[in-house]
Amino acid sequence: MKFKNQDSRFKIQGLTAKNGLAGMTALIIGCLIAVFVVSCSMQQDKIYRKSRVLMDTLVSISVVAESEDRALKVIEIAFKEIEKLDHLLNYFSEKSEVSQINRSAGVTPVRVSHETLEIIEKALYVSDKTGGLFDITIGPLISLWDFSGSPSKPPRDEIIRERMSLVNYRDLDVNRKASTVYLKKKGMSIDLGGIAKGYAVDRAVNELKREGISAGLVAIAGDIKAFGLKPDGKAWTVGIRNPRQKGKEDEIMAVISLKDMAISTSGDYERYFIADGKRYHHLIDPHTGYPSYECRSVSVIAGDGVLTDSFSTGIFILGVKKGMKVLEEMGLDAMMVDNE
Repeated sequence: MKFKNQDSRFKIQGLTAKNGLAGMTALIIGCLIAVFVVSCSMQQDKIYRKSRVLMDTLVSISVVAESEDRALKVIEIAFKEIEKLDHLLNYFSEKSEVSQINRSAGVTPVRVSHETLEIIEKALYVSDKTGGLFDITIGPLISLWDFSGSPSKPPRDEIIRERMSLVNYRDLDVNRKASTVYLKKKGMSIDLGGIAKGYAVDRAVNELKREGISAGLVAIAGDIKAFGLKPDGKAWTVGIRNPRQKGKEDEIMAVISLKDMAISTSGDYERYFIADGKRYHHLIDPHTGYPSYECRSVSVIAGDGVLTDSFSTGIFILGVKKGMKVLEEMGLDAMMVDNE
């Protein structure tokens, strides 16, 4: 077992391998992230936390502040930033800029906000670094798969092959000077689901810092960013769950302390269905049109949530061997659970 830890800003506090996971050749640990927030009554400053449903998931924001009124005020500012991004980037909203880009595919460039332009540029950067296995033009393939929870079955091979001709990040043009985005072919569409939450985490943290908050944590589902220290002088604590836990209670495989770092996890257990005894999950390989099966989960740790979110998806699809190579080249830290 190998574990790559290049950065002292995060620390593994404990690691156990259970349920047959011992002896894996890849980096271990994965999955749904549980955040533990503890107030320190001995300090003047305390931790205040508030949660809300945004971006189709639960968003939790914790801050260290001298009073509840102060904390709730700045938390609300961060929520508004996330809500603004949701309006711009939501694949399912007809009013979003993403939907405008998709409707105009093969017709005309669309002028977009600074935020939309920035996240698309970052997505294209990650596409280059992962050999196109992270690709936001995967929309035509994603729309074929139903992970709603109802009985499902995989799409037909011929339909997948047909849609794959519409997936290629190189057919996405970004004009920074004009602030426009253009999909070259009709039927193409972008889906920012693999990067938007990490981007939103970064933007929310920036808002908190701008308001004078020196320590806090923003969690949007499995995308988390922590900054500063808790009132007791300790780093923020994040637990990582076993991707194949059998009970309803979270089985924590490791506990990580984070300071001024982000972490994101992509796993095959998050959205999936079973058909004919086979698991079909939402992490689709844009080169095959089907889920990638080399990993069960990938967690990436870096300074920015936009990188951890997108690279956790890209590395998951790349698999252990190729993924480790990209991580080494990028100087990123990661933890993987392979398919064994």
